[in-house]
Amino acid sequence: MSELNIDASSNPLKPIEPKISRRSFVWAAGYMASVYGGVKWLSSRHQVDGIPWPLRKGLEFNEGFWGDAVNPDKPARTYSADRITATRLNETIGMVDDYDLASWKLSVEGVHGHDSPIELTIDDIKALPSFEMITEFCCIEGWSMIQRWKGVRLRDFMEKYPPSTVSGAAPDVQGKPADLVPYVGLTTPPTDDAPEGGYYVGLDMPSARHVQTMLCYEMNGEPLSVEHGAPLRLVIPVKYGIKNIKRIGRVIYTDRKPRDYWAEQGYDWFAGL
Repeated sequence: MSELNIDASSNPLKPIEPKISRRSFVWAAGYMASVYGGVKWLSSRHQVDGIPWPLRKGLEFNEGFWGDAVNPDKPARTYSADRITATRLNETIGMVDDYDLASWKLSVEGVHGHDSPIELTIDDIKALPSFEMITEFCCIEGWSMIQRWKGVRLRDFMEKYPPSTVSGAAPDVQGKPADLVPYVGLTTPPTDDAPEGGYYVGLDMPSARHVQTMLCYEMNGEPLSVEHGAPLRLVIPVKYGIKNIKRIGRVIYTDRKPRDYWAEQGYDWFAGL
């Protein structure tokens, strides 16, 4: 019997040994060096609200792009009652444990025709037209819950207590929204440790005027619990949960971009869904 000679070089089962050319090696080394240099350069830039300024500029570009796309009259998805889920508790920043809810009042600054803030009680809020919806609350950590909310739409609140205008003319919240000051700030009530409020968020005016942005005082048919922001919280389905401030103590109409707690920790100021 003759021997079977197999040429190892033609054996299809032989593993293919990768070959790295000098040119490929130089290219890869250059790429890694440029990445390292870019990261080092980025980390050495001065910070704006918790992150290097080039990243903040990127977030501001994103804010401008998507902010222009906000349609205040286009609602986010709503759900039927059988889709309501179990409640969850997220952050309670700014809500002190020993706060006296009976003494709560809402301070509203920048109201047209008022040089000083006005103060409202929860009964003043409840006297306005009520609104109910079942929407999804989306936490930036990745979880969500579907809940029934009741309160006053912020746009209806602004009809009663209108913001100042850019032109100085009488405000027309629905007819001439572009003449309203461009921002709304909200904070928790002031305390000795945090006289400006321990938690604070800023909203662009189109988002504040969104048809589902609500000053909420009931959740799933019951008054808000202390943990969920009694007596008044913000519910805004077009934003992540970090914007849904609990226990609102102040509303500020302003022409300057308001401070925002999580934006100062490096998050996106706009925080849109």
